[in-house]
Amino acid sequence: MTIFDIVNFKIKITWIIGIMVFACGLMLYHCSFEDDRLADVSLPEDTIVIPKINMEYGLNLDSFIVVEGKIKKNQVLSTILLKHHIPWPEIDRLVKKAKPTYSVRKLSSGKNFTVLCKKDSTEKAQYFIYEPNSIDYVVYDLRGEMKVEVKQREVREVRREVAGVINSSLYQTLMDIKCSPALAMELSEIYAWSIDFYRIQKGDRFKVIFKEQYVEDTRVGVGKVETALFEHHGETFYAFPFEQNKTVDYFDENAKSLRKAFLKSPLKYGRISSSFSRRRYHPVQKRWKAHLGTDYAAPKGTPILAVGDGVVSDARYKKFNGNYVKIKHNSTYTTQYLHMSKFAKGVKRGKFVRQGQVIGYVGSTGLATGPHVCFRFWKNGKQVNHRREKLPPSLPVEKKLMPQFKVVKDSLKKELDAIPYENSKGAALAGM
Repeated sequence: MTIFDIVNFKIKITWIIGIMVFACGLMLYHCSFEDDRLADVSLPEDTIVIPKINMEYGLNLDSFIVVEGKIKKNQVLSTILLKHHIPWPEIDRLVKKAKPTYSVRKLSSGKNFTVLCKKDSTEKAQYFIYEPNSIDYVVYDLRGEMKVEVKQREVREVRREVAGVINSSLYQTLMDIKCSPALAMELSEIYAWSIDFYRIQKGDRFKVIFKEQYVEDTRVGVGKVETALFEHHGETFYAFPFEQNKTVDYFDENAKSLRKAFLKSPLKYGRISSSFSRRRYHPVQKRWKAHLGTDYAAPKGTPILAVGDGVVSDARYKKFNGNYVKIKHNSTYTTQYLHMSKFAKGVKRGKFVRQGQVIGYVGSTGLATGPHVCFRFWKNGKQVNHRREKLPPSLPVEKKLMPQFKVVKDSLKKELDAIPYENSKGAALAGM
C-alpha cells in the first residue's frame, strides 16, 4: 500500500466519523425539542389524575408500613405482634375475639403473613394478615374493637384437557406434562374403588378434562374433573359425572357407578411394603409364617381410612397387633387395621363409621419394625387377599334418568376420544 492510499483511507474514515457525529447531534436535538413540546402540553383544568393504588387484601398498602414474613417453627402470634407494639392485653383480647372465626392456634409454620403498621412515630401494627393457602387469607383488624374476617382472592378457572402415558408414576407423568400433582389426588378419589394406584404400571394411559384454578397468573389448584379415561392393566375406565338423588357421582360408559362397596386401600398415600402371602419370612420373629394381610408403609401419623361403611367390632391394644380397629361391614365382609399409633377421636366398639372416615393413624405399635398399617380382609369368615377380590358395585344410574345420562355421556366421551395421547403438553382450552 502506497503513502497516497494510506492518506486517502484516513480521509474516508474522518468523513464517516463526522457524518455519524452530526446524525447523533440531530437526533438529540429532535428528542429535546419533542420533550419541550410535551412539557408545554397542559391537561384541561377539570381533568383528575388518579394515581395507581397498591391494593392488596382489600387495603391500600401505600397507607402503611408493610412487613412480610413466614411463620417460623414454634412461633406464636404474640411474638410477632409484640415486636410491632401491640401490648399483651390487646393480644389477649384478639385471641378471644378470633376464636369463633379463625383461632390464632391454627397458624402453621411456613405460611405467609403480613403486618401493616402505622406510618408515624409509633409504627404500631394495624392489621395482621395470615395466608393458610394461596386462595384464603385471614384479616385480623387490630384497631378499636378488633375484627377477624376470612376472605378469598378471586379465583379464575381455565378448562384444560391433558393426556399422558405413564413411564414411572402418575405423579411424575403429570409433572412432565406441566400439570399440578393435585390432579393425581383428584383421579385417585374418582377411581379409588376401581383402580389400585399402588399397581399402576408402565404403559398405563389417561386422558382428563378438568378445571385448573388461577389467582391472577399463578396456578393455585385443581377444580372439578369434568371427565376422565384411565387405561390400566389392559382395561378401560371412563368416568362421567352425573347427578342423581341430589348427589354428583362418577359413572362408567354403561351407567354403572365407579364407587364400589370398598376402597382399594386404607391409605391415600403410602406404598405396599409387604403383600398377602401364605409363606413370608417375618422380619421380627425371624421365621417363615403366613402373612394374611397387606402392609402399607407410610410416615407415622398418616390418616388410616375405613374402606367401607360398617360398625366397629373392636378397637383396642394387643401385644402383636398393637393398636388396631376391626370393622364388620355386613354378613360377608370384615376388615382390620393394625399397628396404629393412635385411634381417631370417637372410634370405639359399637361405633358406626363411614367409607373414607379416618379411624386411626399410622404407627408401629405391636410387632412392627417401622410405621405401617397391616390391612386384613375377611370374606365369609376367611382371610383373603383383598387386591384380588371382585368387589360389588354400588347403585347405577336410575332407569328414569338414563336419557339425561346418555346425553351427558355421549358429549363428554366424544371430547375424550378426540384427545390424542401425543397431547402431552396439555393444551389449555377456553377459560371461564
